[in-house]
Amino acid sequence: MFRDNNAEQALLLLLIVVGNKEVYMAKKRIVLTFPPELVDQPIIYRLVKDYDLVPNILRAQVTPKEEGKMVLELEGGKEGINKGLKYLEDIKVDVQPLAKDIKLDEQECTSCGACIAVCSPKALSMNKESWKLEFDRNRCLLCGLCVLACPLGVIQVEFE
Repeated sequence: MFRDNNAEQALLLLLIVVGNKEVYMAKKRIVLTFPPELVDQPIIYRLVKDYDLVPNILRAQVTPKEEGKMVLELEGGKEGINKGLKYLEDIKVDVQPLAKDIKLDEQECTSCGACIAVCSPKALSMNKESWKLEFDRNRCLLCGLCVLACPLGVIQVEFE
């Protein structure tokens, strides 16, 4: 069963009750591309300190003196996220929405489980009652290892 929790929408709002006060928190998944001159700067630290954001680094490839890439999930207030994104753009970090998705052809999938073995965040699992493959998009890091492991080629990475 393919569970579409719409994790890739532009901004996911969460209502959290702190004491007697309702606080709206937002989540956004983005891809950052850092120019070589910025890879040694504490940019993610600034997002935490200046904009009260909680970063979750899903994937990163950052090498000194080279362009860096990072897939990042930001959590915080909607205003904080918007100001943090503006800060990134102002310092010339390219910010793109995460426009990549994993698609599973449920009709062709035989639920062999080959993809489960390579899925370290446990986004792919076997339903113990139906013995059908299940995909939890919220856990997926979009690494693409499942695509390589699938012997039938029924898992694909799609770009928007």
